Amino acid sequence: MAEIPPLWHKLSIYCEACVSGILKVSPPTPFTVVKGALDQGGPVLRRTHGNEEISISVMRLANIIPGGGGAEEEDGINQLFLHVDISKPGQKESLHFLCGLYPDALGIHSVSLRPKAESTGFLAVPTNYSGPVFQDIDEAMRDALHRFIEERGINESLFPFLQAWLYVKDHRNLMRWFKTVGSLVNDSKQGSSHA
Repeated sequence: MAEIPPLWHKLSIYCEACVSGILKVSPPTPFTVVKGALDQGGPVLRRTHGNEEISISVMRLANIIPGGGGAEEEDGINQLFLHVDISKPGQKESLHFLCGLYPDALGIHSVSLRPKAESTGFLAVPTNYSGPVFQDIDEAMRDALHRFIEERGINESLFPFLQAWLYVKDHRNLMRWFKTVGSLVNDSKQGSSHA
């Protein structure tokens, strides 16, 4: 009897076909991809703007609000949640924006000052007052903050790359899962055939 290829191998071929064109999307200039970002939970993109250091982390909105993606969530990633960190060398605090990113728009949910954890590049959890609720800020100030991040390239032009990046990251995680499950299934088959 011919041996059937491992389950994970069949599924990996299927998944490779699903994401074949996604890998060709590049981030908008002058953003660069953070090395190792696909295997970590930290920043995905970085750039400088004058003497500012800007880093962007991304998540699916559905990962933040389960079921919050709506009906279109089943068809793809159409809503993203961004953490944008803007800092200057030598300063202890970073300006931190939480934003919703869509194919045609970017909305700011909150703006805060947070201490920057120098050793990791990740933001520390604030223990002091971090700022007012964004919607409670005067409209002119909200508009000024939108212009501030748009001048730094944080806008809907990031969506195609970040959407593709999440697909690739999900694909890699799925492949690891298939490989682990396939190994366990094959190991248990081999163990039972020797019994």
